[in-house]
Amino acid sequence: MRIFTGSGFLDADKPIRDYSAQELEDFLYREPVKVKVGDINMTYEGLVPKVQKAFLSKDREAMQPHIRVFVDRAVTFTTCPECRGTRLSAAARSSKVSGISIADACSLQISDLADWVRGLDEPSVSPLLTALRQLLDSFVEIGLGYLSLDRPAGTLSGGEAQRTKMIRHLGSSLTDVTYVFDEPTIGLHPHDIERMNTLLLQLRDKGNTVLVVEHKPETIVVADHVVDLGPGAGTAGGTVCFEGTVEELRTSGTLTGRHFDDRSSLKDTVRIPTGVLEIRGATKNNLQNVDVDIPLGVLVVLTGVAGSGKSSLVHGSIPAGADVVSIDQGGIRGSRRSNPATYTGMLEPIRKAFAKANGVKPALFSSNSEGACANCNGAGVIYTDLGVMATVATTCEVCEGKRFEASVLDYHLGGRDISEVLAMSVTEAEKFFGSGESRTPAAHAILVRLADVGLGYLSLGQPLTTLSGGERQRLKLASQMAEKGDVYVLDEPTTGLHLADVEQLLGLLDRLVDSGKSVIVVEHHQAVMAHADWIIDLGPGAGHDGGRIVFEGTPADLVAARSTLTGTFLATYVGA
Repeated sequence: MRIFTGSGFLDADKPIRDYSAQELEDFLYREPVKVKVGDINMTYEGLVPKVQKAFLSKDREAMQPHIRVFVDRAVTFTTCPECRGTRLSAAARSSKVSGISIADACSLQISDLADWVRGLDEPSVSPLLTALRQLLDSFVEIGLGYLSLDRPAGTLSGGEAQRTKMIRHLGSSLTDVTYVFDEPTIGLHPHDIERMNTLLLQLRDKGNTVLVVEHKPETIVVADHVVDLGPGAGTAGGTVCFEGTVEELRTSGTLTGRHFDDRSSLKDTVRIPTGVLEIRGATKNNLQNVDVDIPLGVLVVLTGVAGSGKSSLVHGSIPAGADVVSIDQGGIRGSRRSNPATYTGMLEPIRKAFAKANGVKPALFSSNSEGACANCNGAGVIYTDLGVMATVATTCEVCEGKRFEASVLDYHLGGRDISEVLAMSVTEAEKFFGSGESRTPAAHAILVRLADVGLGYLSLGQPLTTLSGGERQRLKLASQMAEKGDVYVLDEPTTGLHLADVEQLLGLLDRLVDSGKSVIVVEHHQAVMAHADWIIDLGPGAGHDGGRIVFEGTPADLVAARSTLTGTFLATYVGA
C-alpha cells in the first residue's frame, strides 16, 4: 500500500472511479519502474501484473491456505478457447498420426492409448514404438491404466504418484540396484496389491535388492527377509526387535508378529440408518450418471479398485449445502517452524494459560514472536549455507535448541516451562493439561483427539517436516474432527497405520457414529470394510471401466454374494 500511495502516480485520497485514463492505466497496468518512497528506493508495478506474478503464475494447490482463499474469491480460471486446454499451438494440434493428434493421444485413457500404439505400423520408428508399448503396458500392469497422460501431476493421489515413479524403473535394464519403496500399497485395493507384489518380485528377480517399508500383511507375506522395528512408536521405538522370515515373525512375540494374522470379523448386527444423503446424476470424472442414497447415522464404507470413482463420488458429487466435513488425502502444509501444537491450534490456549499464570503477555510464549531466541530467531537451530554443498543445521548455542529467550523460561505452569511443555509427548501432555494447576480444557480436548488417532507418541513441538505421510494424515484428521458438521467424509484414514493401530481407528469411528455423526469412509482395508454398517462398492474396473455402483448393502451380504472383486477378497479375509 505504501508503494502505491507514495509512488506519485496516483492520488490516494481520490476515489478510483474519478481517476483519469492515465491514472487508471498507472494503477492497473504500469510496468515495473523504480520509485523513491520516502528515503527508500522501491519498485512500483501496476496491480494487475503484480497479482499475475504473485498468484496466477503459481500452482493453486501449492499456495498457502489463506492465499488460496483470496485467489478463489478474486480469480476466475477458464479453459483457453484457442487450444482448449491442451497448451499446444495450432501447428502441433494439426499434426496427426492415424487421425490422432498428440493432444488427442494424451487425453486417451492409458489402456486405450496402449491399444492404439500397438495398432501402429510405422517401420521407421519401430524401436521407439517398442519402448513406448513397454512403458504404457507398465502403467496398465501397475494398475494405472485408467489415467491419461495429460492428467496434472498435482491431482494424483499419494499412491498414484508413488506408482508413477515406479514405472521408470520397471523397464530399466540395470541390475544390482537397491530400490527403496515407502508404502507402495497406499491407495490400492487388495486386487491391485497382488499385482504390486508381482512387480516387486520381478524387480528382485532381475538381480536387484528391493527394500519395502510396509504395513499391509498381504505385501509383507511375500518378503524373503523381514526387519521389525519398535517395540513402540516415537521415543518408545527405534530399535530392531526382529529379523528373519515371515513364519518366524508370526511367532516372534513382537507387536507386528502378534497382530500379523489379526482379522476383523463381520458384525452380528448393524446400525439402522436415520436418513439418507441423496446423490443424483453424478458425472464427475469417470462417474457414469450415478444415483445413490448414502445412509446417514451409520458407518458407511465406499470401496472399489483404484480409479473406480470413489473420491469423485464423495468429494465431487455431494450436493452443496450438505453439512459435511471432508478430510481428503491432500497433504498438510507447514514450514520447519510448524509443529503439532501450532497446526492444531493447541498452542494458543497453552500460551494464554502460561500468560495468565505468570501475569505476562501470551506473545512471550511464542517462538515466532516476542519470546523467540534472538540468536536463532526462534528456530532452535542455525542454518549455514555452504554454497554447492547441502545446508548444515547446528543447534543454537544460546538457547540450546529450546527456541526461547532465557528470561521466558523463568515462567512456569504446573512446574514446567514452555520449552519443557513443547517437548512433552501427546500422552504426557494429556495428563498434564487434564487436571491440577495446569488444567487447560481447550488444549486437553485437542490432545484427546490426537491420542484417539494413535499419535500419543508425538511431541508437541516436533517439526511437521519430520512427520511421515501417515502421521500427517492422522494429524489432519485429529484437527478437523473439531469442526462442526453432521457428516464426516474420511479418505483412506488407515494410510500409514500399523496393524495394531487399525483397531484403535475402528474404535474412533465407532465413537463418532455413536455420538450422532454420520461417517463415510473411502477405504481399501478389509478390517474397515468388515466393520462397516453399509458398503457401497464402485467398479467393476477403473477409469471408463468403472464409475458405476456394483453393490450396495451390508458387509455380510457382500460376502455372501461374492459378486464383485471386493466381495471375493473380503470373503477370503474373514474366512467365509
